[in-house]
Amino acid sequence: MKHISTLLLPAILFFGACKQEQPVAKKNVDDVIPVKVMQLQSHNGQANIAVSGQFTTDDETYLSFKTGGVIDRILVKDGDAVRKGQLLAVLKLTEIDAQMQQANLAFEKAKRDNARATSLYKDSVATLEQLENSKTALDLATQQLAAAKFNRSYSEIRAAKDGYILRKLTNEGQMAGPGVPVFQTNGAASNNWVLRVSVGDKQWAAIAPGNKATIHTETGDYAAAVSRKSQGTDPATGLLSVDISLSGKTPASIATGMFGKAVIETGYNKTQHASNIYSIPYDALLDADGSTGYVFIVNEQNKVSKVKVEIEGIEKDSVIISDGLQDASSIVISGSAYLTDNSCIRIIQ
Repeated sequence: MKHISTLLLPAILFFGACKQEQPVAKKNVDDVIPVKVMQLQSHNGQANIAVSGQFTTDDETYLSFKTGGVIDRILVKDGDAVRKGQLLAVLKLTEIDAQMQQANLAFEKAKRDNARATSLYKDSVATLEQLENSKTALDLATQQLAAAKFNRSYSEIRAAKDGYILRKLTNEGQMAGPGVPVFQTNGAASNNWVLRVSVGDKQWAAIAPGNKATIHTETGDYAAAVSRKSQGTDPATGLLSVDISLSGKTPASIATGMFGKAVIETGYNKTQHASNIYSIPYDALLDADGSTGYVFIVNEQNKVSKVKVEIEGIEKDSVIISDGLQDASSIVISGSAYLTDNSCIRIIQ
């Protein structure tokens, strides 16, 4: 055993020495990735939010008959312009007129009975109770006649305001139940068109009534402003709605349901946010998902770090970042696809 140990010891020392003398491999120049970078500067305190939606008016109305019956006449068609008070549709009035006549006859009888009871009470023939009962019967008949006249007046449909017939939902000869829509109308003639868009929680919080906007359609671009923010979410989508109203006269090339895009200008409190908000090119943003994404920031040792950022808004040529770049001085704007966290880089012009 001693002889074996004596022989192995020099061999171990020899190989150990060889291992220590092996030179450390130099980093391959191909591992250094050429990239373009951009120095970060605080944004000017204003961001744009891109949205899309459909045109509508804030006074769309479904018109219906108060009483049920068979439709006798429909006097308008889809797309017709109407004026306030214009007659649009009428029910067959045979049954309704009979009901009103019955109410009128009951009223006349109650009025005669009350007059007779009053005369008999003065002659001490009728009692006070009989007089009061006749007066109550007259009051009931009066109210029933008023109700019959009211129902008769709402057995026809008249336009509630100047506007257009968007849809005619029934035809002549059909049975229309009380309250069943017959027409869908709007007040487009009053130039109150809006582009109704849906936004997420963060965008909704950044938007304020009065924010300027530009609406883009296939027929042109129009100046606009935010006129309303909803105070509740849509149960189906979980989003909130925002109405953008056109400024000035509404162009004739807009119709209900037409698709449109808009860019809303939102302002920030510069004192609070100016040092935290940055504008970066689209190419610098990676793996964007809703309100978040990633960028590569440049470290002092010519290496990069991948950081998560919060997207505040979108402009025509850039993305507004509100969080994640506070400790960065420059970011990679070209070559990001070849980088990983802690990659070595070579900055090119």
